[in-house]
Amino acid sequence: VKDMKLELDRPSAASASPASTKAIRLYVDKAGDTYLDGEPIRIWLIQSKLRELLKAASQPSVLVVTDEGVPAGKLIEVVDQARLAGAQNVGVATQKEAGTG
Repeated sequence: VKDMKLELDRPSAASASPASTKAIRLYVDKAGDTYLDGEPIRIWLIQSKLRELLKAASQPSVLVVTDEGVPAGKLIEVVDQARLAGAQNVGVATQKEAGTG
């Protein structure tokens, strides 16, 4: 992910399509660390920070961009936090979907 200078090895999918550039992006790297707006964020802070961002967003959507090696449990935890924050749509990005938004 070039805009944040993070090295993510994202899995690919045959059904991939470009993601909305209006979606709020959460990143999970190989170490399982999470980032929001390019800044590291602890898992327990995601919900409150996202809630603030979603209030101002024209589309209440969150895109989780993740490394291929991230455990499923970590990914589920991040997706759950986004849903609890009020995101109506939560997607997981593949290499083709993530884009540079």
